[in-house]
Amino acid sequence: MRNIALRLAYDGTRYHGWQVQKNAITVAETLEKALSKICGHPVRAVGCGRTDAGVHALRYCASFRTGCRIPADRIPPALNALLPRDIAAVYAVEAGESFNAIRACEKKEYIYRLHNSRIRDPFLTGRACFFPSLLDLDRMKAAAGHFVGTHDFKAVRSAGTETKTTVRTVFWCDIGAEGDMITLRVCADGFLYNMVRAIMGTVVYAGLGKLEPSAIPGLLEDGDRRLTGPTMPPQGLFMSRIWYPGAVGEMMRK
Repeated sequence: MRNIALRLAYDGTRYHGWQVQKNAITVAETLEKALSKICGHPVRAVGCGRTDAGVHALRYCASFRTGCRIPADRIPPALNALLPRDIAAVYAVEAGESFNAIRACEKKEYIYRLHNSRIRDPFLTGRACFFPSLLDLDRMKAAAGHFVGTHDFKAVRSAGTETKTTVRTVFWCDIGAEGDMITLRVCADGFLYNMVRAIMGTVVYAGLGKLEPSAIPGLLEDGDRRLTGPTMPPQGLFMSRIWYPGAVGEMMRK
């Protein structure tokens, strides 16, 4: 059996996240149906992470095994003929026998887009969080910087998924603005359930003056989710980059 790594991009608005579920349409289910048709046998795809309902991916990696002989570079166009317009297969490569999209992932980056304006932009609906209240960008930048490093992040984790540890290493967490669009970028070796959305909520609280940026290290130390900011809506969240070794990593950097 061949092991194929597939790079995807998708708008998550219509989907109840990545993972297959019994009573909801998901990205994985939609992809697996298309893969099964072109491969001529049932296919199960392993995704690089569990994006939630309404969350998007600029880059996403899935791996699957198949006995079909379609060349890897022909798989994306064949898939795109079957996939809906809000999911695109971008590249595919032959991966090593042991490759698994989630276990082989070295680190991931998410971005969160906040449309900070008094007037809603209808063309950003579903792709940015509309937030009309005035925000202090300098305070937000200072707050974001306190999340960098190896910490216990249970203070910015929603209940729902059990993990062996809530300790993660954040390589960068920064805020930038272009016009009225504020963007948070967070890169880590792994993420807890709703971690990025809760980090953004905490950074927004700092921008509103509801908490001091300098208080964040203490909040992480306390580990009390009730003391940090709210979990922001999913519509502004995008998986943006993923790192792998070898040929799969090269594919994801294109």
